[in-house]
Amino acid sequence: MNTTHRINAQELSSRKLWQLADTSSRSELSADELSDVIAELAKRCHDLNRLQQIDQLKNSQRG
Repeated sequence: MNTTHRINAQELSSRKLWQLADTSSRSELSADELSDVIAELAKRCHDLNRLQQIDQLKNSQRG
């Protein structure tokens, strides 16, 4: 039984992560890999939301 990860979600682009998380690609991933992919996407979405909040604060302070 192969228990090692084939992918490192942190090293992949967001586009590739979305492709892997897509239902048609899920059969190619182990449950652990899919979990890692989804966790990395969630982290990146959180970071993006935080950056958008910071930008909104900057814009409101300028005006």
